[in-house]
Amino acid sequence: MRPHDRLITVIGLHGGEAFGHAAREALASADVVVAAQRHREQITLAGHQRHIEMSGPLRSVLDRISDCRDAGETIAVVASGDPGFFGIVRLLGERFGTDHLAVHPAPSSVALAFGRIGTSWDDAVVVSAHGRPMDAAIEAVTQFPKVAVLTAPQHSPELLGRALIDAGCPPRRVTVATRLGEDGESVTCTDLPGLGAGSFDPMSVVIFVDPKPAASDAAGAAPNLGWGLPEQSFDYRGGLITKSEVRAVALGKLSLPSRGVLWDVGAGSGSVGIECARLSPRLRVVAIERNKEDAERIRANAKHHGVSIEVVVGSAPEALVGLPRPDRVFVGGGGMDVVRTAFEALSPGGVLVCTHVLVDRAAAAWTLLGNSVQIAASRAVPIADGFRLDAENPVFVSWGTR
Repeated sequence: MRPHDRLITVIGLHGGEAFGHAAREALASADVVVAAQRHREQITLAGHQRHIEMSGPLRSVLDRISDCRDAGETIAVVASGDPGFFGIVRLLGERFGTDHLAVHPAPSSVALAFGRIGTSWDDAVVVSAHGRPMDAAIEAVTQFPKVAVLTAPQHSPELLGRALIDAGCPPRRVTVATRLGEDGESVTCTDLPGLGAGSFDPMSVVIFVDPKPAASDAAGAAPNLGWGLPEQSFDYRGGLITKSEVRAVALGKLSLPSRGVLWDVGAGSGSVGIECARLSPRLRVVAIERNKEDAERIRANAKHHGVSIEVVVGSAPEALVGLPRPDRVFVGGGGMDVVRTAFEALSPGGVLVCTHVLVDRAAAAWTLLGNSVQIAASRAVPIADGFRLDAENPVFVSWGTR
């Protein structure tokens, strides 16, 4: 095995303990242990082991890991809980490749938090407020009956509570769980006013549960799996909406996963992203729109349809920088520079779908993506005792897999 082929072991801790013999053995045998100071204090290093502190810019830490790996040293990266759950595994995988990682997770903070209140969480929406706007957390808690939010110093539990009250969030049972399994563990049960008025550790898991019992499918609450909703279902400006027939084809080509991240670039009314969120409720949908008024329309349309959409106001491709890596992308507006940037950002196996009216742009999209179809729909309009056909503008739908 060449030095750069060596595995990087990522080990999750709970209460200072690694889980499983393989995790403990990997930690004990590593030449280099990468850990934040609080984790360093929980473990005992052998005489042959060096410590790299996980602090400061993560790029510098990753550079030091790379140097150690190239020198033939074995490396163990220590993190809290499940490092593959909003953790360091994503960054390590992007830098070194997932084939070169061995991950030994401990229970995640979210699993522990729900465990403390004796509640299942396979139906919960989980949102992180680390290094990203709080809008997604506010929208999720407002719209979904069971949500866990990972808070952060810049978005503390009490700040989130006050923002939810200002947003008119319905009543919620609230649990703030902190330092689970460690010294100073705290689990506080309260409500939205209590959350907003309190003072909590910013690095907490906050659980929100709708106190009303969920409606059953027998009561008519079964989801509607139809798609290609009529334009009248959305508020939009002028003709800035993907027509229902084109939208139906685009949704089919996106082949939506049950989880992951979807970008709706040049979102306009947000119709495509909103339909994606309706069809795949656990999908994280990010709408990118440069027009501030249209961005507000997207939020209003999402609320009307009862789905959670994160809205980023900015022009692509610049606004795409720093967003979570997508598994699916729909590009409804922008030139080929936007399509290329979004396609390069896709996770391996991800799918991009874009629409164009101009033939030259459609040809360029086909060259990049490999697939294209023209949708030329005609709609029936009444005339005399029958109807005639009004032709819609032809639209090219192009798609490809990364």
